[in-house]
Amino acid sequence: MTMVQFNEMRTLSNSEISEAIIETEKELFNLQFKKATRQPFKPHEIKSAKRRIAQLKTVLTMRLEALEKKRSNAVTKLLTKENYMAGNF
Repeated sequence: MTMVQFNEMRTLSNSEISEAIIETEKELFNLQFKKATRQPFKPHEIKSAKRRIAQLKTVLTMRLEALEKKRSNAVTKLLTKENYMAGNF
């Protein structure tokens, strides 16, 4: 798997990010299994897989926080508008 830069990860869709997380977790599991059974593997791949998972999860978290903030702002505006129209100040 080629290393994807963080800026490129931000352009992926949510489903592509989810698939990438699952794929990378499977890769990490296989690498850890190889380590435990003393099969040949490249140790730096474990570190890069963990880092890639963290970056992908960070992108998803950032998107969820932005969506939540957007929704809460809309709800706040709606509530203030409702209170203003009802005369509840």
